[in-house]
Amino acid sequence: MADYRYKVNNFIKAEKVRLIGPEGENFGVMNTKDAIVKAAEFEMDLVEISPSANPPIAKIIDYGKFLYLESKKQKAIKSKAHNVEVKSIQIKVGTGDHDLGLKAKKITEWIKEGHRVKIDLFLPGRTKYMDKNFLKERLERIFKLIPEDFKVTEEPKKSTKGLTTVIERAK
Repeated sequence: MADYRYKVNNFIKAEKVRLIGPEGENFGVMNTKDAIVKAAEFEMDLVEISPSANPPIAKIIDYGKFLYLESKKQKAIKSKAHNVEVKSIQIKVGTGDHDLGLKAKKITEWIKEGHRVKIDLFLPGRTKYMDKNFLKERLERIFKLIPEDFKVTEEPKKSTKGLTTVIERAK
């Protein structure tokens, strides 16, 4: 027997437990010492599944295999999680059409990959005080150049650099 079995079996503090066998069969309520002996007969471990129940529920399982399967489940969950990264791009009021086309192409790639894109309309100096409708029209110029379907998740708003908006792929 492995040395961790002793530790697993001795974690159970209650005098009586409801015992569940390795195949899911119910052995009923019995003394903890008898349950440990029963687990030893199966050459497995006695693990407390639900300590808050009255009496606590213990199960006869192979603890090493249990830990292995739990780690596999956690890895599978972690691999399925897709981190959405927020990409950022900066344009200015006077950015030319060719440069806007290049930036729109990059934004399209990012949107196809599933990323969110933060678009900053950089406003240096006096351009910060220009008409809001004019500035929003400048943002609309780049929106028209993006061929991929997208939705605006954050409406254009003032930021420290100028106007900022966030877009992502339309679902």
